[in-house]
Amino acid sequence: MTQAAAYLLHRGDAREAYEGWPTPVTIISDGAYGVRGFHGDTVGTEKIAEWYRPHIAAWSRLAGPATTLWFWNTEVGWATVHPLLVQSGWDYVQAVTWDKGIRHVAGNVNGKSIRRFPVVSEICVFYQRRFEVTGPDGPMPVQRWMRHEWQRAALALNKANEACGVANAATRKYLTEDWLWYWPPGAMMERLASYANEHGRKSGWPYYSLDGQVAVTAKEWDALRYKWRHAHGLTNVWRLAPLHGVERVKGTMRRAAPRVYNPGSLSAAHLNQKPLEFMHRILNAVTDPGDVVWEPFGGLASASVAAVQAGRFPCVAEVDPDFAEIAAQRLGDAAAG
Repeated sequence: MTQAAAYLLHRGDAREAYEGWPTPVTIISDGAYGVRGFHGDTVGTEKIAEWYRPHIAAWSRLAGPATTLWFWNTEVGWATVHPLLVQSGWDYVQAVTWDKGIRHVAGNVNGKSIRRFPVVSEICVFYQRRFEVTGPDGPMPVQRWMRHEWQRAALALNKANEACGVANAATRKYLTEDWLWYWPPGAMMERLASYANEHGRKSGWPYYSLDGQVAVTAKEWDALRYKWRHAHGLTNVWRLAPLHGVERVKGTMRRAAPRVYNPGSLSAAHLNQKPLEFMHRILNAVTDPGDVVWEPFGGLASASVAAVQAGRFPCVAEVDPDFAEIAAQRLGDAAAG
């Protein structure tokens, strides 16, 4: 394990490192695709879910309630692993498509033999931790629990507006059963909890409690929802050609020595290096400076390099010693500024 003030780098399998890493605010996964892209990758997608299973189990056990996951893969690779993620407590938010553009087709497609549209994309799928509240009547999704607790307190629904100091928004937004519902901010959650416990049926105390002892506070409530910073004009389709310029890491493989930077080499060090721009988009959306970022399948550690640049604290693992050496160099350069 290499530890610097700005990052942790584990040269080996991430499963050996997870327990020693601090709780992640986000996990950026870019592991097996089922295309034999690296040593240890699977051939085809039949076994890809099993490849990920021990990692997903560790993520689920060690993540916080507001941890997010960004899962890079092919469409079919992701679709194969998705049921396991759902089963393990991760809820789908959306899929981001990397559109590599028509130039990605050049030299890769024989128009006389291909029997499909050329593929110029891969996806990064965004997940949140599933959050259910266990109360006197068992576990419930948050939306149902919000309404259920108010009714358990024997309060009229419109009293929620009085509790929150609004005309009608509280009933319409926080206690509704339809798709217009949205998560109440901490300040409003604390108002609802205080009102229910002051005016509600006394035999049901406490209402809106996470531990069955005391009502939830604004700070506790806000910590349960993942962070999100909206960027105007940015959609779920990211258009950028595969890296060919200065950012593309090139290198040569020597059997008896690690892969090293070689600016004169024509070969890419990694077949599928991710753009730093994309990693910055993810980090800007769901993390703040100082937050912990996990990159369990580092490769060239692009997510972790971006994290260092953005003032986050990445924990990265890479099992291939050649890739790990390049990752160490890139992280060191990023930390040096």
